Amino acid sequence: MPKVEKNVKKIAWVASVSLAVAMILFAYGIFRGNRTFDEFVFFAIIVAVSPPAILNYVDYRWRKAIDEHLPDLFRSIVQAQETGMTLPQALEEASKRDYGPLTAELKKMTAQISWGMSFEEALLALGRRVNTVLMQRTVPMIIEASRSGGRVEKVFDPMGKFIQTTLLLNKERGTQTRPYIAIIYVAFFVFLFTIILLFKSFFVSIEGLPMLGTAVMSPEQVSRIFFHMTAIQAFFGGLVSGKMGEGTINAGLKHSLILMLCGYVALKLFL
Repeated sequence: MPKVEKNVKKIAWVASVSLAVAMILFAYGIFRGNRTFDEFVFFAIIVAVSPPAILNYVDYRWRKAIDEHLPDLFRSIVQAQETGMTLPQALEEASKRDYGPLTAELKKMTAQISWGMSFEEALLALGRRVNTVLMQRTVPMIIEASRSGGRVEKVFDPMGKFIQTTLLLNKERGTQTRPYIAIIYVAFFVFLFTIILLFKSFFVSIEGLPMLGTAVMSPEQVSRIFFHMTAIQAFFGGLVSGKMGEGTINAGLKHSLILMLCGYVALKLFL
């Protein structure tokens, strides 16, 4: 998975939201007030959310791969220093091995050092480029270990174990929250089944539904209301899933897309 820069994410948001607004304005001028307008708005939301959701997922996988290779990197540093290498030499040697996306970042760092940048500056630049939580925690520790001198491998060995423990805890947290995400999906599909069954067995069989003693709702109007309810529940249910599962709202965009598309297909087929 490639790295996704912040500027790329911002451009994706601006472009997708602009296109979505254009779609809504176009539909408002032609299909205002009917079901076609609702579907245009629905797909405008899909268009607005899809590129950022995809980029966020790609960036998440890249960052996850970086963090997962950090314990291997520290083990390599410890082994290299036990042979008598300095810390910069150990990192340069480590850059020749395969640590997934972390390898490219290590090669950039060693290249910067060869161009005259100091070890600390290159390491800080590495931390800014990668910018994961674990990397931000470990870079200052590496710098302090480099400044202190002595047997630095005694610092890296427990540091690698600490990162490994943190990764295991994050994985355990994901395993524990997965049932709650499943509950959101199950609740959404139960909601879909309920409104489809209710519509088929009740609203279709009557000419109109008295509402507040004066207004009358046709099955078409009820269908539109159910469509709105489905889209709203799918979108916000997905955001809640992302917050529970990965700790960020942006991570829920992919869940929102899945639920919204599933809801649309179900209503299109059965309602």
